[in-house]
Amino acid sequence: MLVECLLLIVGLALLVWSADRFVFGAAAIANNFGLSPMIIGLTIVALGSSAPEIMVSATASLEGKMNTAVGNVIGSNITNITLVLGLTALLKPLLVSSSTLFRELPMVLGATAVAGWVLHDQQLGYLEGVVLLTLFIALMAYLIVNSLRQRNSNTVDPMVEEAESEVPNDVPTGKALFWLAIGMVVLPLSADLLVGSASEIARYFGMSDLVIGLTIIAIGTSLPELAACIAGVIKKEDDLVLGNIIGSNLFNILAVLAVPAMLAPGPIDAHAAGRDFYVMMGVTVVLFVMAMGFGKSRKISRWEGGLLLSGFIGYQMLLFLV
Repeated sequence: MLVECLLLIVGLALLVWSADRFVFGAAAIANNFGLSPMIIGLTIVALGSSAPEIMVSATASLEGKMNTAVGNVIGSNITNITLVLGLTALLKPLLVSSSTLFRELPMVLGATAVAGWVLHDQQLGYLEGVVLLTLFIALMAYLIVNSLRQRNSNTVDPMVEEAESEVPNDVPTGKALFWLAIGMVVLPLSADLLVGSASEIARYFGMSDLVIGLTIIAIGTSLPELAACIAGVIKKEDDLVLGNIIGSNLFNILAVLAVPAMLAPGPIDAHAAGRDFYVMMGVTVVLFVMAMGFGKSRKISRWEGGLLLSGFIGYQMLLFLV
């Protein structure tokens, strides 16, 4: 079992590293071919934060572990809000001011409701995957068009500026192709290693595929968001912290959940469609209320961060003790 735990850690580390290298290479190539840094930032770079979840879900579903794939999506969204945002708000209260957030907060609520519709019959079907992917493409188109309008009116959202700043400049095409190829090779291999070792650990401790996706894999694939949010707090870019979490949760539902639906449609655990979906919806509503600031200043305070973190701990106890 010690070997499996080590393989899990190695697989996770390689997954996060290779996703970063893949995005670096793809973004640099797009930049070298003249694609707008804003579009690259809003598509390749933004989607890159969900690359680990996408690859894990694809690998798990192709190996017949549909519940691991679904658990990864639901668990990552719950972890992003309760653990990542909770810890970040404990470090520093987060002010909410970006207009983008007020557009995206209702979007993430709507996307979560769509996830409930997809999961309610305890089946994940191909057509449902097509619907999710279509909504994802529509979302990306909306964000790009809206950002272009802002640019034309000489008002640039700070979240868009941050996305542009992540685009690598002056990278030779050969170097970019090298890292793109490395990412394309290591990503699926590391995802396979992670899913395989996690499944062995689950069997050893009598855990279901769903629970392993909701816990170990979800927490592991949320580590890049945690690192990005802590960096945002250090740079005093509060909106970017919330933007990372909201964007990641949107991508997880619309893009990542579409992957197992289209690759290997089939039945899912009743707990995913019931207990775990309701927790995901509940914490999303809590985020909406906290961020919108109804009746108070628009900020997420330290006590609210502590409340979110307590929710994370309580949910983990629910999964392992009930």
